[in-house]
Amino acid sequence: MSVSRVVSRFRSRFLAVLSAAVVASGLAVAAPATPAAANGSFVVSEAQFNRMFPGRNPFYTYQGLVGALSAYPGFTTTGSDAVRKREAAAFLANVSHETGGLRYVVEQNKANYSHYCDQGRPYHCPAGPSAYYGRGPLQLSWNYNYKAAGDALHIDLLDNPYQVERDATVSWKTGLWFWNSQTGAGSTTPHNAMVNGRGFGETIRSINGDLECNGKNPDERNDRINLYKRFVADLGTDVGGGNLSC
Repeated sequence: MSVSRVVSRFRSRFLAVLSAAVVASGLAVAAPATPAAANGSFVVSEAQFNRMFPGRNPFYTYQGLVGALSAYPGFTTTGSDAVRKREAAAFLANVSHETGGLRYVVEQNKANYSHYCDQGRPYHCPAGPSAYYGRGPLQLSWNYNYKAAGDALHIDLLDNPYQVERDATVSWKTGLWFWNSQTGAGSTTPHNAMVNGRGFGETIRSINGDLECNGKNPDERNDRINLYKRFVADLGTDVGGGNLSC
């Protein structure tokens, strides 16, 4: 018998004895850590994500999204299985609308870039007056939003907003920051709207209610709604009642 086989057999017997001793002592053997998607805790599989966004920019990786989930552990883990799937579908439907199906990482109209620096803030715009344009899955913009998101996520986005277009996990985290903590033009966060039965329409109101709710821009609003309907079907559930619009 070769030395390598002797070592292998010895190692196997040693691990078996060690495991038996641990079990006999009443201690639990820790399982290796697994990503959220691997252990089934994220309601959207990688295959489903790929079907939802067949033409996406390679920057927007599924792994980046899964890596961002730890920032807001209540996201898609609150409520029944149907509620969790509806929240995922609602988030991804709004993301798809904002980014052209995850094709755009940054705002396309560069003429707007210099508009997003509010010099009245005490911290001003340290990255430059044209550095706070829309980026990421929900198009984070304005220096004060980069400051607020960065503070919440413990990432310096005020001094280095370019992280949102260079690091997929950071980019996804900024989208989750708005979804889970900001009310925007609405009266509730999109997360709370979905888990408390307020309906998909309230997520539209929070994200872009000033421009799309109360009869304004129906084509834009309907695109979000149609995406939501398609995504809940992809995830094997339904829209969950009324209030689809705002």
